[in-house]
Amino acid sequence: MQASGRGRDIAFHASSAAGLAPAPRACVLRQPRAQGEVRLSSKPGPRGSVLAGLRQSGAFKAVFPRAAPLPGGTPLDAVLVNTAGGITGGDRFCCTLEAGAGSHLRVTTQAAERAYRAQPGETGQVANRLRVAPGARLDWLPQETILFEGCRLDRSLVVDLAPGARLLLVEPLVFGRAAMGETLRAARFRDRIEIRRAGEPVYLDALRFEGDVAAQLARPAVAAGAGALASLVLVAPEAAAHLAPIRTLLPATGGASLLAEDVLALRLLAPDSYHLRKVLIPVLTRLTEALPRSWMT
Repeated sequence: MQASGRGRDIAFHASSAAGLAPAPRACVLRQPRAQGEVRLSSKPGPRGSVLAGLRQSGAFKAVFPRAAPLPGGTPLDAVLVNTAGGITGGDRFCCTLEAGAGSHLRVTTQAAERAYRAQPGETGQVANRLRVAPGARLDWLPQETILFEGCRLDRSLVVDLAPGARLLLVEPLVFGRAAMGETLRAARFRDRIEIRRAGEPVYLDALRFEGDVAAQLARPAVAAGAGALASLVLVAPEAAAHLAPIRTLLPATGGASLLAEDVLALRLLAPDSYHLRKVLIPVLTRLTEALPRSWMT
């Protein structure tokens, strides 16, 4: 019997024995795939935002550390935990978040997410859906997603904003661990971010890498050899006031602009995750007043 780690097949090879004919072919059994779902919502409480509803299942959980008060009130902090330890081909994860009217919901992850090698023909899927009610604020602050050689991952993030809703969204992405000498020569990653307000599109962004990702990133018009990137969107009345200060925090490989008077978009390229965080944390700290503690450990 030959067995490999999570995300691979287990193959049982029958050998000939006295009086038994050899098996015509190996019997390949697929390992179980991970599935998980988190649904949570927030509402105003007497001392800040509190949990309104929670449903979680499978290998996806949410925990709620005590949030520090902010100038605008105490948010509800939620930390998403993938107990499967990563994502591989065939895995399915779904997250639905709703910030109720007048509440502030901040969501991050326990650690960086990892997309591992997938078997041929299998793709991991992650679907995230955010809803923000009038007068509410939602901060979507996951830590990095790290792509490993051989991974196959399709991911989507859809945000529905009501009039008067506020949103801060960031998605950091790392193409292999530079410190470990990892290079992506055969991988697939598809990502789509869609933000709508009152049904009208505010922001649409799609990424697609397939095959020799390192060669694609090396192209000057793509990433000029960068190994990490981050996309950030702020939808808030004070977005325009943040533009000039944030530009001073960015290196030559980053840029920020206004898509509308209250919509700021940023894209940042970096050699690796260390240099990405070195720039991203000051930017996020300015926009959040205080990052969730999991970002600082």
